[in-house]
Amino acid sequence: MKHFIVTYGCQMNKSDSDRIAQILKKIGYKKTSKIDEADLIVVNMCSVRQSAVDRVYGKIKDFAKLKTQNSKLKTVLTGCILKKDRKKFAQYFDYILDIKKLTKWPNFLPNQTIVIKQPWQSYYDKDYFKIQPKYSSFPIAYVPVSTGCNNFCSYCVVPYTRGPEVHRPVEEIISEVRNLVKKGYKEIWLLGQNVNSYKSEIRNPKSEIKSKITNFAELLREINNIQGNFWIRFTSSHPKDFSDELIEAMAECEKVTPYLNLPVQSGDNEILKKMNRNYTIKHYKNLIKKIRKRIPDITLSTDIIVGFPGETKKQFENTVRLFKEIKFDMAYISQYSPRPGTAAAKMQDNISKVEKRKREKILTEVLKKIAISKNKKYIGKIIKVLPTKYKNSFLIGKSFHYKTVKCEGSKDLIGKFIRVKITETQPWGLKGEIV
Repeated sequence: MKHFIVTYGCQMNKSDSDRIAQILKKIGYKKTSKIDEADLIVVNMCSVRQSAVDRVYGKIKDFAKLKTQNSKLKTVLTGCILKKDRKKFAQYFDYILDIKKLTKWPNFLPNQTIVIKQPWQSYYDKDYFKIQPKYSSFPIAYVPVSTGCNNFCSYCVVPYTRGPEVHRPVEEIISEVRNLVKKGYKEIWLLGQNVNSYKSEIRNPKSEIKSKITNFAELLREINNIQGNFWIRFTSSHPKDFSDELIEAMAECEKVTPYLNLPVQSGDNEILKKMNRNYTIKHYKNLIKKIRKRIPDITLSTDIIVGFPGETKKQFENTVRLFKEIKFDMAYISQYSPRPGTAAAKMQDNISKVEKRKREKILTEVLKKIAISKNKKYIGKIIKVLPTKYKNSFLIGKSFHYKTVKCEGSKDLIGKFIRVKITETQPWGLKGEIV
């Protein structure tokens, strides 16, 4: 029996899929790279945006066609799924399984019934993170340090689909990273919906007295001390929890790359308040100033939502102004879409799709001009690159500063650090020659 996993969403979804693959292996399924060979198709989805949900709907006809070719084929839906979406998808999938109950999947899958009636639990099974993942992104590995979220941003479904924050023990994380480095992984991503709120209590097994609490800054230092030649990256951070101690750790740890995604979501205070983000633009700007003072060459990206309910043209212009002032290297711009069950879903979605597209385009153009200007400074420089893909005789990878780099080279260089002299720049990447 063969399985094929389709993953939509963030790095956390990818990490979940690595654990799903391990569970399927234990019950006798082998991985196939061809979906039409699969006896079991698992769709690991994301409900954070409507566009992601629409992508799953777009696959349904394909799955139905595959079932006519293979009568044994079964389909599973899992991931960050809203209750409303679970009910809608029930008619199209054989199983709808809770990712938080992954350790129980072997009990469900042999039964030829849809298990949507199984209660959706808030917390992950205690042994979820003890599942040894079948890492699928060599030389990159995704290591969750926490899951869930306590912030309840008004537009976001994560607290409803993943539940409250759960933090992994620091020893468990260190052990996983150490093993990955031994296996040759070169880029370790530390993941959490709010990664910088991480805390782990270390207990002395011979005493009832609590030992010290390890926070995210201290975790970075612990991982940085692991022997080996590798990079450390992390996502996603919340501005309200970004401490001076964390800035110092980033600056002092040589394996922590000078790249940061710090979602701002809007450049207007009133909209931020409606979003329940719990910081102001002044706070965000001061934070960026401190980060850049301590790490001058840092690459900064952000997340933005355009067309949030009630966002006026003037409020949108505040976001444009923020883009021009901060000068982000990259931004992930999304058009607002209401998610059932969230606080924002009760607000009137009064910005037209046409206007949302227009605002997205305006921000993208501003970003493009800034990116072109910033990338020009790399011309003639020799930088360290980790190739992760090979396409049409070209190696594609990321630099230490998280710039996409393309160069001609041999496929066997994937997963090895190389030195590249930059000869050409584009808005979203660099091109060069191996030296």
